[in-house]
Amino acid sequence: MDIDNKDIEETTAENAEDKNSASDSETIETIETIETIETIETMESTPASNDSAKPTIPFKERFADWWALHKPISRLDRYIIIKFLGTYFFSIALIMSISVVFDFNENIDKFLAKNAPWKAIWLDYYLNFIPYYSNLFSQLFVFIAVIFFTTKLADNSEIIAMMSTGMSFKRLMKPYMISAAVIALLTFVLGAYVIPKGNVKRVKFENTYKRRRVTTYATNVQLEVDTGVVALIQRYEDRNKMGYSFELDKFRNKVLISQLKASTIQYDTLSETPYHWILRNYTIRDFGGMRETITRGAQTDSIIKMEPSDFLITKGQQETMTSPELREYIEKQKQRGFADINAFEVEYYKRGASSFAAFILTTIGLSLSAKRRKNGMGIALGTGLTLTFAYILFQTISASFAINSNVPPLLAVWIPNIVYIIIAFFFYRNAPK
Repeated sequence: MDIDNKDIEETTAENAEDKNSASDSETIETIETIETIETIETMESTPASNDSAKPTIPFKERFADWWALHKPISRLDRYIIIKFLGTYFFSIALIMSISVVFDFNENIDKFLAKNAPWKAIWLDYYLNFIPYYSNLFSQLFVFIAVIFFTTKLADNSEIIAMMSTGMSFKRLMKPYMISAAVIALLTFVLGAYVIPKGNVKRVKFENTYKRRRVTTYATNVQLEVDTGVVALIQRYEDRNKMGYSFELDKFRNKVLISQLKASTIQYDTLSETPYHWILRNYTIRDFGGMRETITRGAQTDSIIKMEPSDFLITKGQQETMTSPELREYIEKQKQRGFADINAFEVEYYKRGASSFAAFILTTIGLSLSAKRRKNGMGIALGTGLTLTFAYILFQTISASFAINSNVPPLLAVWIPNIVYIIIAFFFYRNAPK
């Protein structure tokens, strides 16, 4: 059978192409095998942990990323806090400047009549007058600050813009409550620990140059100086630290075992030890069953656990004590059976209650002024000032009930806060949501 040359050439070309394809396939397989071996060697030389292959992010960068997502105070919160506190301190500076001018004009005649030194007027009196009354009327300044700048926010449609983004009224209260907490903490620390030390000079100046008559004596003083030991003084004169018709009775199981009487008793101000008294024309009677021993003398020194400050309470004395000193004084006087300590208890509890009022009045002020009104801040400011002055008056009246009647001081001091919490809840429920 004859085979065409053309067919032979085509068959030869196909065989050549098959050989080339097979050769190429073998070459590719060889290359893949080499790459696989290199990959295995590389994997064996590389640690098995995948974490080491990831880039390590520094702690500062990770903390910065976390902080950006979990900031406790946003830029908006800082804006409101700065506005709140700035307005609060500005209102204090403005109103206290006016108060100093009015007080000076009212008392200038008394200062001149009693030859008060100018240094004492400005350094002892007004330098302590400003922080005392600023702290005393802090509630008023809080309310003015909240009403004033919140009404401006509402007039500028800033509150509407905040709520249009989905912010609730409760979320809007956050920076206000933070500011109220700062003010409450500041007023409590100042009122409990700092201002009383300055009040010592202020009260002394007022008793010397402002008040017409200052009480310098006490009558019919009776107190328990120690367990089972009772002291009685018919009259005490603070001018020379001397008491008249003194008697000291000592009891055991409610039975009188000793009695000391002296015509006068004088506190030794030069002694280095406390409670040092000088007794004159004294008589000591010791009772031992059916027998009685009497000892008389012209003068003797004795240690009796009482001080002149225990007999005579000056006006405003409770304002010159820090809170720890007040607590210690109240406990000591209760142990001694001293009855006239209601004013000290009211002062002690009032410092905490007045600081807490910052939260209540801030809530009322925000609820009143958050809504935009056509007549501006007039109605909100008028309502707020009325409520604030009513609170201060209510607080004064309740404190008077505690001092002059049988109302417990703690309850009397907190009654205004309890009533205003109810008022604040009412305004909060009716605030714009």
